[in-house]
Amino acid sequence: MAPITVTTTINGEAVSYLCEGDETLLDVLRDRLGLTGAKEGCSTGDCGACSVVLDGRVVCSCLVLGAEAAGREIETIEGMADGETLHPLQEKFIEHAALQCGVCTPGILVAAQVLLARNPSPSEEEVRFGLAGNLCRCTGYDKIVRAVLDAADTMRDGQ
Repeated sequence: MAPITVTTTINGEAVSYLCEGDETLLDVLRDRLGLTGAKEGCSTGDCGACSVVLDGRVVCSCLVLGAEAAGREIETIEGMADGETLHPLQEKFIEHAALQCGVCTPGILVAAQVLLARNPSPSEEEVRFGLAGNLCRCTGYDKIVRAVLDAADTMRDGQ
C-alpha cells in the first residue's frame, strides 16, 4: 500500500505529512513530526497519556489513524504554552507539584485545558470526572485536581 499524504492543522499551523494507512496519529506526531509530548502508555486508549485535542474533543491519539486527521484541527501539548510563557495550567502544575514521572502530564494538561474551556468554574467533582480518562501511577490525583482548580481561579481572574 502506498503512503497517504495528509494535510491538517496542528497547533494552529498547516502541516502535511506522509503516513501508512495503519499508522496511528500518535506515531505520526512522535515519529514523523517530532511532537513527542504525547506519550505512548497503553496503546489501547485506556490511560490517556497520548491525549490530544481533535476538532475540539479530547481523543487518545493511539486510537486514531494518522490518515483520519486529514482536514482536521489537532492541538497537542506543544501548542499549550505561548512561546516561553507557560499556560496557567502548566504554571499551576509546577506550583502544586502535580507531576512526578511526567508520562501522564501532557495528556492530563490537554484534557484539563478542554475542561476549563468548557467549564471555567468546575467543582472538584467535575474536575475529577473531566480527567477520569487519564491515569497517573505516581501522584494520587489530589495535587493534579488542586492545580486544575487553582488554574481555573487564575484564568477566571485574568491573571
